[in-house]
Amino acid sequence: MHKKSLVLLCCLSLTACAGNSERSTGTSGWWPFGGDSKAAVVKKAPPKIDHEVTNAWLDEYEPRLKLALQDSKMELERRENVLVVTAPVESSFNPDRPSMLMPAVLGPFTKVAKILEADKLTGVLILGHADSTGKVEDNRKLSEDRAKAVASIFRLSGLQRDRLLLKGVGSDMPRAANDSVQGRALNRRVEIVLTPQKTLVALLAQYNQPAPATAAMPVAQVVADQKNKDKSQ
Repeated sequence: MHKKSLVLLCCLSLTACAGNSERSTGTSGWWPFGGDSKAAVVKKAPPKIDHEVTNAWLDEYEPRLKLALQDSKMELERRENVLVVTAPVESSFNPDRPSMLMPAVLGPFTKVAKILEADKLTGVLILGHADSTGKVEDNRKLSEDRAKAVASIFRLSGLQRDRLLLKGVGSDMPRAANDSVQGRALNRRVEIVLTPQKTLVALLAQYNQPAPATAAMPVAQVVADQKNKDKSQ
């Protein structure tokens, strides 16, 4: 699950990401984390990941983020080159106003944002996810609105726009099969992907190709993986 999710995450088109961020921030000629435009960057060789720097960053921030999220229903997961905070929709968003955050999650989100705001070299990618029920475009719009709601907490905490990227991916990146209530609940989420800026840019450039279709994992396997991870911590 972890490798598949990371590959799909990184396979997001830079063009599509730029489009969503323009709508979110109102900027033009946008490129994640500043610098040249996409057209100029594509001509260059993709940047390489400095694994020593990245792993040192992960080692430093994993315990700090874990402490910030304790007693919340959010998950923190270390994947290859990134840390991922996952916020389930059911406990994070108002059921009557689907894109409005619940008061209970404002504290944990703000703590995470404050930790990252102090590090000017950190990059943040916020991904909104939906299940497969309903219309594709409606799901994508709702997932983007949820990603924007989370991004607004980071901006209020002082995170500059040149360090923040967001995208609503709808039901394109499921954690579990959508054939059960439990599976659909797992798929409705917002993920905050954290890593050094240069690493995130390198990942996006490296995987800026369409991803092959992959089957979602059964709910039982997702739950079992989470239980095993919890036991190991």
